[in-house]
Parts: sequence; structure tokens; C-alpha cells
Amino acid sequence: MTDAIELQREGGLLTLRLNRPDKKNALTRAMYARLADALSEADGDPEINAVMICGSSECFTAGNDIADFLQQPPRDLDSPVFRFMRSLVQCRKPVVAAVAGAAVGIGTTMLLHCDLVYVSRDARLRMPFVNLGLCPEFGSSLILPRLLGQAKAAELLLLGEGFSGEQAAAWGIASAALGDGVATLAKAREAALRFSQLAPEAVQVSKRLMKAPGREQLRQVIEQEGVEFTRRLQSPEAIAALSGFLSKG
Repeated sequence: MTDAIELQREGGLLTLRLNRPDKKNALTRAMYARLADALSEADGDPEINAVMICGSSECFTAGNDIADFLQQPPRDLDSPVFRFMRSLVQCRKPVVAAVAGAAVGIGTTMLLHCDLVYVSRDARLRMPFVNLGLCPEFGSSLILPRLLGQAKAAELLLLGEGFSGEQAAAWGIASAALGDGVATLAKAREAALRFSQLAPEAVQVSKRLMKAPGREQLRQVIEQEGVEFTRRLQSPEAIAALSGFLSKG
């Protein structure tokens, strides 16, 4: 059986590759747990200088595996998905993301917590939380209005409108947009490997300083979103929307 999260070490770079192509890399509880553990281990490993998160050159992730979510929804903030969120936010090492194809739900919101983000121009990003009877997560209700303004953030979070990789780069969600998925993965790898040539303590101190303003507010917002999200999962609106989504699939 193929590992749904592939771990690869290349010098001081640890790559976490989403590898579930038959399900468009949809994330399960087990995958979240694996990602959370890998990030925590990388954070404490002095031989690791950077982490890269990617999918394939055709697909990043379709977001949560709805069937898995409905079977055993997260009940509290110690659930694997929230452990993953904490591990990413707290990671002291630089995290680089490479995004091609679909990046849905947490596939988009996790990018807000990565240090460098490279996307293919034709990548399709979307956060359809309200469309599924849910609410924003992973700090997106705080970060996106600040980054984009209230009106644009409302289009993305309340209406669930999608946007391209090219738009993500123009808006500052991504560092750069590349011609295709292969070029995107190559650029992200090149950037991530550059951290092996830099002073690791200087990188970590600089990252901490950049993230320090509003860090406690972000923690509180992520926690509040998590509480609301778990409640929404039990709501008739969400159950109907998620069940309808599954029946179409």
C-alpha cells in the first residue's frame, strides 16, 4: 500500500508529499496526524533546515476527505486536523509550499502559514466552507480581511469564490506563479534548498520576529474557528451539504 504522505530527506530539506492521487490528495485523519508528527519532528531536528509541502505536478489537495470527516468528525482541538494546524503555525523552520492544480479548503488556508508559496498560474484555489454549511478555519477569517480587505475576503470566504494561482501571487497569498506544475515544484525545491546555505539560527530568529506581531491573536482566532467549525459539522446545514456532496461523488 502506498504511503499517503511521503517523507523524503535531501540534505537539510524534508519534503512532505501528499500522495493520494486517486482521491485528489484529499486529507484524512491519518494524513493529518502524519503531517503533524513530521512537522514536529522536523522542528526539533537540528539537521533539518527547511520543510517543503507539496502534492503532484497536477494536484495539491482537494481538501478534507468528506467521507472520512463524516465518519469521525473532529470533536475537539486535539483532533489530528487541529494538531496539524498547531504544528505548522509553531514550526520554527521555514516551510515552503508548492501548489499545482486544485487547492481546496485547508489546501488554501494552510498556505497562509507557510513562509514561501509557489503556485502554478493555472492552479485553482477555493475555500468553500460556507458552501458546505461550515465556517472559515486556520485563521483565514483574520488573515484574509487584513491581506485583501473586507470586500475581497468576503467574496472568497462567504461566497466561496475560487481564484487562480496568478491571482494568488498578485494578492500576496503566493510568492510567485510559475508556468506549470513541474516548474512550480522545481522552483519550490530550489528555494527550500537555499536555506541549507543560510545560518539556521538567523533564519529562525528572523521568522520568529516576522510572525511575532499578532501571534497571540492568531492563536485565539484559530482556536475559536476550530470550536465553531466542530459545532458546524454537527449542524443540519452542514450534514445536508456534506451528504449531498458525497452523493454527487
